[in-house]
Amino acid sequence: MGCKIAITGMGIISSIGNNVEENFVSLQTRKHGISEIENIDTNLVGKIKTGEIKLSNQELVNKLCLSEDNNITRTTLLGMIAAKEAVDNASIKDINEYKTGLISSTSVAGMDVTEKYFYTYEDFPEMQKYISSHDAGNSSLDIADFLQLKGMVATISTACSSAANAIMMGAKLIKSGTLDRVIVGGTDALSKFTLNGFNSLMILTDSYNTPFDNGRKGLNLGEAAGFLVLESEEVVKKENKKVLAYLSGYGNANDAHHQTASSDNGQGAFLAMEKALEISGLQKEDIDYINVHGTATPNNDLSEGRALLRIFGENKVPEFSSTKAFTGHTLAAAAGIEAVYSILSLQHNMIFPNLNFKTKMEEFDLTPVTEMKQKELRHVLSNSFGFGGNCSTLLFSKA
Repeated sequence: MGCKIAITGMGIISSIGNNVEENFVSLQTRKHGISEIENIDTNLVGKIKTGEIKLSNQELVNKLCLSEDNNITRTTLLGMIAAKEAVDNASIKDINEYKTGLISSTSVAGMDVTEKYFYTYEDFPEMQKYISSHDAGNSSLDIADFLQLKGMVATISTACSSAANAIMMGAKLIKSGTLDRVIVGGTDALSKFTLNGFNSLMILTDSYNTPFDNGRKGLNLGEAAGFLVLESEEVVKKENKKVLAYLSGYGNANDAHHQTASSDNGQGAFLAMEKALEISGLQKEDIDYINVHGTATPNNDLSEGRALLRIFGENKVPEFSSTKAFTGHTLAAAAGIEAVYSILSLQHNMIFPNLNFKTKMEEFDLTPVTEMKQKELRHVLSNSFGFGGNCSTLLFSKA
């Protein structure tokens, strides 16, 4: 097997829990977080459901003990919570003791606030402090400042594969010797921009999303943040650190097919999975479970299913499920929170259920795991495929 990267900490906030333990309990008990919109003033209220975190921005500020005089927007607040949990989980006392960086990802950035005042900032001078919070890079810098991190900070925004690419970049920085430790992941808040944008694409369902079901109608958008702490094996040995799991493989590819649609044969997904296996040194038969991208859109699930069949062969696809029926599709945060779920699967030898599934897709013979299942797991694949054809796969292995 190729060089592995140790995962020593993880943190998460989503619609099914404000930390790792709450998320794990919800996954075990089939408690989803898809609900009516409460925090956003939109004409889509009552028409669609989302994976909304039922905490206001002020409640998040209070939770983080931030000064009232701040310009921190929701995406960053969520990222701070998850990144801080990951650092604490890794038992890091001095974050700058080793060469440490932060690779964060987002697509929404500060839009949840700036979209409200874009045309009228001159009328609301007290809101002008949020202008600098609009861009994606600002959220990463604020998270780094909150963690008191003085090292490298970078931001990735590749739509729904963003956090996977952040995790991948962190691993490469450790392998190259550039850094010893990297906090990696993604964060995205719900906003009117994304709600209206996905609605215009006609890929939102008016009910609950049903991944890999023949009657699937579209996705539920969600908001979340998920971060991991990656460390070199040298640091792990020196500090005698507990390892949660290893990042043993990763792959990124682009199917160059369409701005928002996946290719019919899943070329990008196929290449990403193939590369992750190659880097890990594992064989396809070694994969015990796949946390699929599984957005419940007609195009994505068909494309991903075909890619799975191309990689593994007919009647040989490992057991798989999509956890997006729990949380909704959290965009740039998706691969971050699903990395946490993949590690929880490895730690507890559990496959979390693909909720809402009823009927197998007519195009192929693939059925996700629909009930909580205990199974010895050694290696888990996690897929994340973004707009623009940017496809990424992570491969996690048991510590």
